[in-house]
Amino acid sequence: MMDLSLNNLSASESLNTEIRNNPKAISVYKSAIKEAQESLYTHFDQGSSVNELVTLRSDFIDKILKNCWNNFFENVQNACLIAVGGYGRAELHPNSDVDILILFQTDEIDSNKDAIESFITFLWDIGLEIGSSVRTITECINEAQNDVTIATNLIEARQICGSDNVYSEFEQATSPTKIWSSKDFFEAKILEQKKRHNRFQDTAYNLEPNIKESPGGLRDIHMVGWITKRHFGDKCLSDLVTRGFLTDNELQQLLEGQNFLWKIRFALHRITGRREDRLLFEHQRELATTFGFKDEKAQTADLDGDNTSRTADGHRLAVEIFMKKYYRTIEDLSLLNEMLLQHYQETILYSEEAETTKSLNKRFQSINGFIEAKQSSTFSIYPFAMLEIFLLMQQNKSLKGIRGSTIRLMRESLHLIDQGFRDDIRCKSLFIEILKQPTGVTHQLRRMNRYGILGKYLAEFGKIIGQMQFDLFHAYTVDEHTLFVVRNIRRYSVEEFQHEFPLCSHLIKTIPKPELLYITGLYHDIAKGRGGDHSVLGEVDAREFCTRHGLGRYDTELVAWLVRNHLLMSATAQHKDLSDPDVINEFAAKVGNSIKLDYLYLLTVADIRATNDKLWNSWKDSLLKTLRHETKKALRRGLDNPLQKEDFIQQTQNAAIQLVREENLDEDMALSRWEHLGEDYFLRYTPQEILNHTKAIQSSPGATNIVTIDSDGLSGGTDVFLKTPISNNLFAHTTKALDTMNLDIVEAKIVTSNHNYSLNTYTVLEMDGEQVKDSHRLASIRKNILKAVEKNYSDAVIDNADVHRKVQCFIQPTEITFETDDNSNKTIMEIITTDRPGLLSTIASVLMHSNVQIENAKITTLGAQVDDVFIIYNENTGSSLSTPEIESLHTELINLLDCK
Repeated sequence: MMDLSLNNLSASESLNTEIRNNPKAISVYKSAIKEAQESLYTHFDQGSSVNELVTLRSDFIDKILKNCWNNFFENVQNACLIAVGGYGRAELHPNSDVDILILFQTDEIDSNKDAIESFITFLWDIGLEIGSSVRTITECINEAQNDVTIATNLIEARQICGSDNVYSEFEQATSPTKIWSSKDFFEAKILEQKKRHNRFQDTAYNLEPNIKESPGGLRDIHMVGWITKRHFGDKCLSDLVTRGFLTDNELQQLLEGQNFLWKIRFALHRITGRREDRLLFEHQRELATTFGFKDEKAQTADLDGDNTSRTADGHRLAVEIFMKKYYRTIEDLSLLNEMLLQHYQETILYSEEAETTKSLNKRFQSINGFIEAKQSSTFSIYPFAMLEIFLLMQQNKSLKGIRGSTIRLMRESLHLIDQGFRDDIRCKSLFIEILKQPTGVTHQLRRMNRYGILGKYLAEFGKIIGQMQFDLFHAYTVDEHTLFVVRNIRRYSVEEFQHEFPLCSHLIKTIPKPELLYITGLYHDIAKGRGGDHSVLGEVDAREFCTRHGLGRYDTELVAWLVRNHLLMSATAQHKDLSDPDVINEFAAKVGNSIKLDYLYLLTVADIRATNDKLWNSWKDSLLKTLRHETKKALRRGLDNPLQKEDFIQQTQNAAIQLVREENLDEDMALSRWEHLGEDYFLRYTPQEILNHTKAIQSSPGATNIVTIDSDGLSGGTDVFLKTPISNNLFAHTTKALDTMNLDIVEAKIVTSNHNYSLNTYTVLEMDGEQVKDSHRLASIRKNILKAVEKNYSDAVIDNADVHRKVQCFIQPTEITFETDDNSNKTIMEIITTDRPGLLSTIASVLMHSNVQIENAKITTLGAQVDDVFIIYNENTGSSLSTPEIESLHTELINLLDCK
């Protein structure tokens, strides 16, 4: 045990008695506090128990405050100093606030105002982060009655010094018999926890969790303690074992989990030099190193069946191993919180109610609306009942939950879920039946996951529980993402949410078996982190699941195909030119039929939305709908009768002419102008877009530069259309102009006429993923684009300094690949690199100086990484780049992008 002594403070008797008149007092106290802090860190590094360290810091601060109190309040009789909050629990991390209550028996605050102000000021001056309140006992009662948070703080009150009588009177005045009965307090705290969990989307598996406030975090442990103290008056969690609420093993698990979170919090305070509870990306690597985690070779790691992501050379990242331990810990703590609160609910809320028992079957009954195993031996006699209970929850809507004793029985029976259990026809039938139920699919799968049953029954799912992917693209752990996918699919069929995705809500009613989509959702990422293509490996697992559960050959093949191809639709939509009939025909051939297309569309939308809240936007929505619509048409024509480009162009022109006639525009003038446009124009633009361009051009006769903006088109974004004379630097300057206005460029269409005009469209979004709607903003965009093409815009500055702090944690080495499109004789260039301001205009500038023209660009941002595809050609030859040109361009881009 180390010694955080006060030798420096006790060295001078005059210091102890005359703090206010001693000019050296502040520096001496500050020095002592600094030395104590450094001593804490040293002992932490040497492996001292963090439990001892937080208690020792609390004890040390107690001594500081007692010493100061005796100097400032030596003549005050009817007051005392009280520690509240975490300090009241004697849990003080290195930079935690020191929360205190200066309590007076009666209204003597004004007469002691100078002493109070001097005392608090001195504490701030010596470097303590003080959270203070000054109240009388009556004020404490009034404040606590109106605010459960204040009442909670007072529950944890601990006397530091001052009048014992005042503190005793305070304790009696704030007891459950006077304010906040156990029942009222419990209900208020349950509501408070629900609201807190909802702030984190009711998941503990965010990739940057708050170790204090997130579900499963320290607040959930505090929650248990608060209710215990309020109802039973117990001071220690160990008292719950005596009362039968916890077993010895559960108490040990609770304390070990708390200790692990304390170690993380202690280290976070040290790393940041401040109170910090967010486990941010920039701290995760350092913490993994601090706690001794190391990258592991795959063959060693695989011995425990672990499935954490691996680096390219077959190693698991230390940061992912550390974070997996964190997620497994909070999973256990979250379950203990749920089980204990369920016990409390039965004890506190329903203890005085007449017990209403209803038999559900020979194994289960309902007591006051909560399902319970009839015997302690239910699961050992009928192991399949561990799945049956969730089906009963779905089928009996009046059930409010599972009794705490039954949750414990299930936890203690997990060892019974073995291969024999998985092969039991009753278990297989029950699991499929759960997926087929009209309600409760998501809720019960989540409950099964919390209780450890899902990961035991589906052993392959168990391997991805708590598995993170250390990037900005995925916002959740693999298992949480998977359950979000199932939730999103489920929401399609819930009337309450049909306004979100009307097309999906319509399609879910037309597909033959929605349960196949749930199975696909469960298995689409099941092989993440094994090395190799997770889609291919996942297909094997999905096929095995379907075979084991007796699905027919057609259903099995459909699920396996969906898992294997679950990225196909998003990749095609975001990387390919959907106006090209060859792209649509190729995709249609891979899909094969409309049923598979609809299944894949529903899965793709659910998957993108579950990956990251910021990934979904109206542009992606439009891309997927367009791809589905065009593929439907191709499938109706027949795969052996694909639409040829010539036919597509003719159809587009005919439709556009009809629109021109309906608008009473000059048809001859339109046809005359169209003669100068190549086939690419009619391939890349819809009839409505062609009409809009024609109207803009005819309404501005003689104008050299024309800019129109449309936020009501089918692209899902805001389309900035520009007609201007051909210029080598046009793309670079216009993209730079859009960048300087903080617009996210998601697609660019570049078409060149044969009379030296360029017709370009940039689809842009605001940085929050929304279309541009504000009229002043739209006018400003048009003004800036005109300025960019009329003047040299190379002097415009893009602020590159404020790169998002998350992006700095995920620097992506630039990867550039080239391939020749034989159909168009153009070069397809794909660039994967770290996202940054002005990236697109930087790339455009390099292309401009390399005499390379862009025909099309698709811009995809995946967290901190961009995956941009450009269709380019040599401006002199009009054809694909030669090998030397590719090598030169590759070198220049790599050198520029990787040094930024």
